[in-house]
Amino acid sequence: MIFTILWSAIALVLFMHIPFLIGTALKNNGVIDSFYPLGFVVLIWTSFILMGTFGIHQIIVTILVTLWGARLAIHVTNRNWGKPEDKRYRNMRERFGDEVILKSYLRIYLFQSLIIFLVAFPALFINSNPSPELAFMNWSTFTLVLGGVIWVIGFYFEAVGDYQLAHFLKQPENKGKIMDQSVWKYTQHPNYFGEVTMWWGIWVISTGIYFPWGFITVFGPIIINFMIINVSGVRLLKKGFEGNDEYAKYQRRTPQFIPWKPKKN
Repeated sequence: MIFTILWSAIALVLFMHIPFLIGTALKNNGVIDSFYPLGFVVLIWTSFILMGTFGIHQIIVTILVTLWGARLAIHVTNRNWGKPEDKRYRNMRERFGDEVILKSYLRIYLFQSLIIFLVAFPALFINSNPSPELAFMNWSTFTLVLGGVIWVIGFYFEAVGDYQLAHFLKQPENKGKIMDQSVWKYTQHPNYFGEVTMWWGIWVISTGIYFPWGFITVFGPIIINFMIINVSGVRLLKKGFEGNDEYAKYQRRTPQFIPWKPKKN
């Protein structure tokens, strides 16, 4: 297990040098956003190949992570293609000054590698241990089914939320309006909720592996939960809409994160 985890981590770090070189050459560290989900795919496929057991748990989890990572990478690339460097990274570039290359390498690319490793650890744990035998209503079967259902719910919210928002923003008549239909009617952040939910689903599956040690990997979904709500996702979006009266009304009637019935205005 240690061998698989170690070499998977090395493969991830080596892979993250690709966006570092591209971002440095283009002077646009925003490319990391497209490579970030692919880092998960590289990490999980490396562990899948190195372990070589190809049990049902490993196969399913590897497919789930690949579907999530590939879809998100394509979505983010389409969204950012041809646009200048994101404001977040421009501000970092200004703060880093003459040490922009070294500090970007450490604080953006290597830091993202660490986050990927920690968040994906439940999946890495699954791929680094033998898959238990499946039997009717035993623990590993129950957690595989339950975790899979949770993941599908999360994937639906993230994929549908991203698609509908992208379509909404392309319509000229929607300029200045707030997206509040479909999944956006029940949560202010369906895409972020979906991403967090998927990683909780992966963790549930991990609890059926090498029982009870899989429970310890709960730090993975906790970290992505914290990062999305308090650091990179929800917090930044709310800050960007400060002073927008329409968004304030939307916030008052729509649950912030967990989908629920909206309030009446």
